[in-house]
Amino acid sequence: MYFVLHKAKKRLQTVIMKVSDWAIFIGLVLIGGIGTSYYMVSVGSALTTRTVGPWQTWTHAGRSDADPYTRAHFSRSGTLNLTSEVAQTYRASRDSKGMRLHSSCVYEIKGEQLDARWWSITVLDDRGELITNPANRYSFTSDTVAVSQDGSFKVTLARDARPGNWLPTAGAGGLRVSMTLLEPDAVIEGDSVAEAEEITLPSIDQVTCR
Repeated sequence: MYFVLHKAKKRLQTVIMKVSDWAIFIGLVLIGGIGTSYYMVSVGSALTTRTVGPWQTWTHAGRSDADPYTRAHFSRSGTLNLTSEVAQTYRASRDSKGMRLHSSCVYEIKGEQLDARWWSITVLDDRGELITNPANRYSFTSDTVAVSQDGSFKVTLARDARPGNWLPTAGAGGLRVSMTLLEPDAVIEGDSVAEAEEITLPSIDQVTCR
C-alpha cells in the first residue's frame, strides 16, 4: 500500500512540475508579446520610424498603407496626421546629448532655414498638450520666427522671458518638442533611409538647469 501511494505521489509531482513549466512558459510568452507590442506601438522601431538627431518621425503616418503599429500609435494618441507624403511631423523628448527635456532647464533649438514650404516648432508638456502661459506663446513658424542675417534661427525654451524667439515652458515638468514640415523637399518613401538621412534638422542644446 505504501509503495502504491508513494508511486502515485511521484506521478502527481511530475504532473504538477510539467503544468508549472508550461504555465511559466505561457506567462513569459504572453508578457514578452504584450511588452513587445506596447514598445512597438509607443516607441516604434527602425521599420516604422526614422530618427534624425534628437528627432523622430513615424514614416507612414496618415497613409492608407500604414502598418498596424503606426495605426495603433496614432489611434491611441488621438491625433489626426496629414499623410507623410505631404507633411512630416518630428517629435523630440530628449536633447541632442540624449538627456530628457525638462522645464527646469533652458534649451536652445538652433538650425538653418528648413527645406520645406512651411514649418513650425511647438513646445508641449509630457502629455503632449500645449503649456498654458500668460504670454500665450506656443510655437514659432517659418513665417513668424526671427532669423539672423545668415538665415539661421534660434528658439529658446525657458520658464522666464528671454529675448528673441522665446517659448515659455512654465512649470510643465517633462517637455516634448514637435516640429512639422509641410511639403518638405526630402520625402520619405517606402523603406528608403537615404532620403531621411539627407534631412538636416535643428539641434536641441541644453544651456543651463536649475
